[in-house]
Amino acid sequence: MAQTITDFQSFLKDAEEAVLELSDLTKKSIQLKQEEERLERALEAEKKAAEDSVNSTVRKRRDEISGSYDAEIGKLQERLKKTRVRREKAKSQGIKERIREETKELHEYNRELQVKLRAAIQADRAPFFCRSGFYYALYFPRGFREVLTLILTFAACFFLIPYGIYLLLPVKKTLYLVLIYLACILVFGGVYILVGNLTKDRHLKMLQEGRAIRSLINSNNRKIRVITSSIRKDRDEAAYNLEKFDDDIAQLDQDLSETIQKKKDALNVFENVTKTIITDEIMGNCRGKLKSLEEAHAEAQKRLRITETMLKEKKIYITDTYESYVGREFLSADRLKELRRILENGEAGNISEAIGVYRSRRAK
Repeated sequence: MAQTITDFQSFLKDAEEAVLELSDLTKKSIQLKQEEERLERALEAEKKAAEDSVNSTVRKRRDEISGSYDAEIGKLQERLKKTRVRREKAKSQGIKERIREETKELHEYNRELQVKLRAAIQADRAPFFCRSGFYYALYFPRGFREVLTLILTFAACFFLIPYGIYLLLPVKKTLYLVLIYLACILVFGGVYILVGNLTKDRHLKMLQEGRAIRSLINSNNRKIRVITSSIRKDRDEAAYNLEKFDDDIAQLDQDLSETIQKKKDALNVFENVTKTIITDEIMGNCRGKLKSLEEAHAEAQKRLRITETMLKEKKIYITDTYESYVGREFLSADRLKELRRILENGEAGNISEAIGVYRSRRAK
């Protein structure tokens, strides 16, 4: 509420003191705000340091537990892998021995037939190549393989080779291709017919006997392949004495499963029990400092609130008491002091006149 002013100088002096008090409160509020923020940062930094210490320690301990178990698990897995490899080697060796044993008679029979064929060729004085399977595939083919060998040989001699020679020529003409084909037919065909005539005319009986021997050998080879395939497909492993390996593998599998379960249990205990203990220990070590910082921060907040309340009240008081008379423009210590000096010097009779004198001076 506006009041009647009787002593203008005292009024201005009171206003000056109020403004100075407001300035002091403002500075104090700023300082307290800075102190409160500093303490808040220090508190947050200490909390973060404690949390980081907890997280780092927990992670390290967890990794140590996990690493110790992983090392044991790795050893067991390596032993299990090596045992399985040894088992496979033992099984493979057992299969080879079984194949060798069950095809022994057929292999021996084939060796006897080879000796018989070689002796017949030597006795008949036939060329040495008459004992080869390739010769019989060309001149006395029997069975799918020998017929296929004959077809592939003819295809190579009468198609692939002449066409390949034609592709190598720098100049390519159809006539050249025809001539190359004719040359290959004459050369390869001539050699084929010549060898056939020379061997069949002179050694036909021996070759027929050789054909029969080669057929027996081929038949035995087919039997050997059937036996070998049957043995390899046989699921019964009892004949290979693998029980020791199976026992070791079962024991290692059990040890591995138990170790993996122990790791899970250890990590579960760590997460539910040990982790809490570690956290409590670390936070307990920091509790004194944290409490001190929290108390200092709370005290700083309290002082700041009180100061801000006083500042707000002082602002309201100055606004209500002085601003309506002197205006916001003159609510500073220097200007209020200057107005008071004008009144003291008798240059003005009231505040409004003093303001007018002040402004007139500034205007000059």
